Amino acid sequence: MNTLGVGMVGYAFMGAAHSHAWRTAPRFFDLPLLPAMNVIGGRHPDALATAADRLGWAHTETDWRALIARDDVDLVDICTPGDTHADIAIAALEAGKHVLCEKPLANTVAEAEAMAEAAATAAAGGVRSMVGFTYRRVPAIALARQLVAEGRVGRIHHVRAQYLQDWIVDPEAPLSWRLQKAKAGSGALGDIGAHIVDLTQFITGDRIASVSGLLETFVTERPVAAASAAGEGSTIGGGAAGAERGPVDVDDAAVFIARFAGGAVGSFEATRFANGRKNAIRIEINGSLGSIAFDFEDMNLLHLYDGTEASETAGFRRIIVTEPTHPYAGAWWPPGHLLGYEHGFTHQVVDLVRDIAEGRDPAPSFADGLNIQRVLAAVEASAADGTWKEVAT
Repeated sequence: MNTLGVGMVGYAFMGAAHSHAWRTAPRFFDLPLLPAMNVIGGRHPDALATAADRLGWAHTETDWRALIARDDVDLVDICTPGDTHADIAIAALEAGKHVLCEKPLANTVAEAEAMAEAAATAAAGGVRSMVGFTYRRVPAIALARQLVAEGRVGRIHHVRAQYLQDWIVDPEAPLSWRLQKAKAGSGALGDIGAHIVDLTQFITGDRIASVSGLLETFVTERPVAAASAAGEGSTIGGGAAGAERGPVDVDDAAVFIARFAGGAVGSFEATRFANGRKNAIRIEINGSLGSIAFDFEDMNLLHLYDGTEASETAGFRRIIVTEPTHPYAGAWWPPGHLLGYEHGFTHQVVDLVRDIAEGRDPAPSFADGLNIQRVLAAVEASAADGTWKEVAT
């Protein structure tokens, strides 16, 4: 089997998840190319060497430019903070390397536009790119999209989406890169709000056309944590508080309403201050013929309401999405044996490798990532002046 040499930049939270996916995908799925975990990149040699050994990478590079230049790298996987995405991705594409880039695609619309343009140019030469909205690959989400496309809920009227976390509700949690606009671009809006924007557009097959938003920062300064070697994307938990404090210049919570191009109305909430909610992604779609509901904290279930049934027996149906006929599920375990968070990353690798082998443009594309960036920018602009904003197309 031909190999696909992979070089990954970044080795913390997302780096570990992506590494697991590259290791696991060829062991459960029949792939046309065999991923080879050839090199991992990061700035700190000692921590990088430890990560390479722990995660299963053959070589290390402390300069991402050197990683891109290697002959044994066919694809560059970017797992770094958002402020580095554009430089790494564009350089990789121009070098003829396929690219997988974590979400959100960039920190600004201008960066995302440059990345989408570079991706389009590279695609003409057979070089592929994908942005990593992995929740699309949860089997229940993929089934929801399938049911909507088949017309099971009819014409869509309402879209509701929440992404709720609580990992910074403690005001003494340290100031991480995710709380600094220069590195992260935005706070809850871009970090987790981007996911529910993508998921609702993915499931409905429609796009958000206009928004009215509100952003709030509840804790405006935090302790500065001791310097860490995990600069390529540190974990999202807490840490020891220090005496020095620094400003938080991103949103802690984002709330917005939206109109979809097809006529549906939507409400969105993304917060890292929902005490007791660890990773609750809640999506509900209400249509003329029925409804679909999903919660990631019970990720193997999809709830379907068929509004055409008689009222005496009508009610939400609980679907355990583990049947071999369900999206992705047939490669794993017998029905009823549940999947977890990491499986979405594996499914992402499977789809990407197959698309590369078959000369097909992957989804979500960098153009899709640019669309998400424009929605986020419209929410920010609306929050700044209190008016409705159209989303650029």
